[in-house]
Amino acid sequence: MLKSWDDRRDFIILNNKEEAIDFSVEHWIHSSQRAIQRKGSFTVALSGGSTPRAIYEKLAKSPEIQWDKIYLFWSDERAVPPDHPESNYHMVTETGLTKQIPPSQIFRMKAENHIEQNARDYEKKLRHHLKEHSMDLVMLGVGEDGHIASLFPDTPALDMSDQLITSNYIPAKKSWRMTFTYPGIHLGSHIVIYALGETKQAIVNKALNAAIISPWPASRIGTAEHKSLWILDKQAALKLKTQ
Repeated sequence: MLKSWDDRRDFIILNNKEEAIDFSVEHWIHSSQRAIQRKGSFTVALSGGSTPRAIYEKLAKSPEIQWDKIYLFWSDERAVPPDHPESNYHMVTETGLTKQIPPSQIFRMKAENHIEQNARDYEKKLRHHLKEHSMDLVMLGVGEDGHIASLFPDTPALDMSDQLITSNYIPAKKSWRMTFTYPGIHLGSHIVIYALGETKQAIVNKALNAAIISPWPASRIGTAEHKSLWILDKQAALKLKTQ
């Protein structure tokens, strides 16, 4: 059952990983159907990670999706070529999710070179496509350090207030990323954070119970207008101290 955590965030706890992934797939499909019914298209920012991968694999086989109405963006990307094993774009293509979508409706983040200029260009594409609309769905995972998209602790992108997309250097990984900023994420009318399994127990409790501004970037996700939804399984929620 969906519950409200506070005025910025909702959460749901499923029995296990399989149930959580099935719920996430149904949520994705339902969100797409509502958006298409309302305005004729569905715009989603995809995430990397093992849980989103499992979601994409199931979505790729769904007969309920109007593929010609789907527009794909990415919430973040590593500074690697599109065929690199660590590329979020590459992972999505491997699942088969992109096969039935017109190529002109797939917007890859080109983070492998000229990352600062390409981030500006990506924001222009996003603004041009959205016009006056919100993103219909922003998909996010949360790292054990509390990072969200590629908004890592103690990095410059956390303070970006006038950009939707930016380049971000991650000292702990000695690498660059392209990422949605907080304003970019909060364009999402639906913002979903997936956190499944035992390794997420500590950060789920910390991020949900922290102040809005905290050492864990995930704590800032969600607004009164565009709430975030945390999709958890029982393992991830085991240490969660509910209010």
